[in-house]
Amino acid sequence: MGDLYRLTASQITSGVRNRDFSAEEYICEILDRIEKVEPKVNAFVTVNKEQALNQARILDRWIRDGGNVGPLAGVAVSIKDNICTKGIRTTCGSNMLREYVPPYDATVVTKLQNSGAIIVGKTNLDEFAMGSTTEFSAYGPTRNPWDISRVPGGSSGGSAASVAAQECAVSLGSDTGGSVRCPASFCSIVGIKPTYGLVSRYGLVSYANSLEQISPMGRTVSDAALVLDLISGPDEKDHTTTATPAIRTTGGDIGTGADADKRGLRVGLIKELTAGADAEVSRIVYGAFDLLSSHDCSCTEVSLNAVDYALASYYTIATAEASSNLARYDNLRYGFDMDPEGYEWNTYFAKARSNFGPEAKRRIIVGSYVLSSGYYGKYYLKAQKVRALLKQELKSLYKDYDVLIAPTMPILPFKIGERVEDPLKMYLADVDTVIANLAGIPAMSVPAGFSAGFGVGVQIMADEFKEQTMLQAAQIVESGAGVNRSPDL
Repeated sequence: MGDLYRLTASQITSGVRNRDFSAEEYICEILDRIEKVEPKVNAFVTVNKEQALNQARILDRWIRDGGNVGPLAGVAVSIKDNICTKGIRTTCGSNMLREYVPPYDATVVTKLQNSGAIIVGKTNLDEFAMGSTTEFSAYGPTRNPWDISRVPGGSSGGSAASVAAQECAVSLGSDTGGSVRCPASFCSIVGIKPTYGLVSRYGLVSYANSLEQISPMGRTVSDAALVLDLISGPDEKDHTTTATPAIRTTGGDIGTGADADKRGLRVGLIKELTAGADAEVSRIVYGAFDLLSSHDCSCTEVSLNAVDYALASYYTIATAEASSNLARYDNLRYGFDMDPEGYEWNTYFAKARSNFGPEAKRRIIVGSYVLSSGYYGKYYLKAQKVRALLKQELKSLYKDYDVLIAPTMPILPFKIGERVEDPLKMYLADVDTVIANLAGIPAMSVPAGFSAGFGVGVQIMADEFKEQTMLQAAQIVESGAGVNRSPDL
């Protein structure tokens, strides 16, 4: 057929189920596509070729024999390389775990496979998900499919690039401070960060436990919503998960939320975040604001006072948790082959830890500092107080508004290497996205326009477990903006 790789998830499952084409034909096209564009994009760390083809053939036989199939039957999925996959190496973009092959699947991977999805590979990321550009990977930087001289965003840049470059239909990333929404905006796709606790984190290699969530990405709102529905729900292996799934979007049908049955959505545009963005980004966000207004939504500009302190609070908490989580990589419990002969313990430990990359080292040092005696109260406790204030202020706003919108990223994608030597400048790019992680609320990026050939995402945030309301607003923006297109690779 030659263009099966362009299909959405729902189109693929329908075609495979109705035997318009086989899962094997589709997966072969996807693998050919990966082989063609990977030298330009570098989205994958590992391509799961033989296993993917075998799964496709088994699925085709099952369908021919009259078996029932799941809602993602045959769909090619990529998985961020910090999510455990049994029998497929999980490197976290690091040298430390270069040869690590997990003996188990993450809960979300099991759920996707049970729904019929086929894993075609593990995607590149900033080492241990610490970064905003996917430049801090031991496997080289991922490049933006819209312009390979630019960053794709991060840390889930490989996942976003694989979707945008049509190397898979949907992907899973992880979002700690915007790590799914940032690359979704830069690569002009849809990325959803769920409410904290909606999706199991079992099998996700930890960076900052209180902030991160496994998150779906797709080329359309309905594809991303379908994956979110399938991976959501309680998990006895992760006691932070909620007992009651909050959404029902099986088949990609988002439907109508209870709030919208009574009235149009109430939308608040966060002034501080929009005013701080580049002029072209602000223009597109205000265009989405007007679009929502034209669809019977009540739209008002609002203020979020705590936003001035959110970024500092986020990086204090995130680095503190990172320093604790990365302590396990001592080359005894986890690590790589290194002969201890001739080393005393401290030298051996230091040599093993030197295999962390520069950004991971930076965050370990900062995190250890803010948790140290004399500074714990001065920095870490203050950061937690700011987090509480932010949650309180957002709760107050959600009494009057169903969703809040802002730019996903305040800037357009920048050149590879442009900000590597200035970490503070890179951290500032996360100013719009960290709010949702600190508060534990759902947030997503949906393409809303183009500027200078690059997509601009609008960020939509809702109250806890109000994903369905958030997705309604996203579908309005998606249908009205009409920017669902793909890069020429």
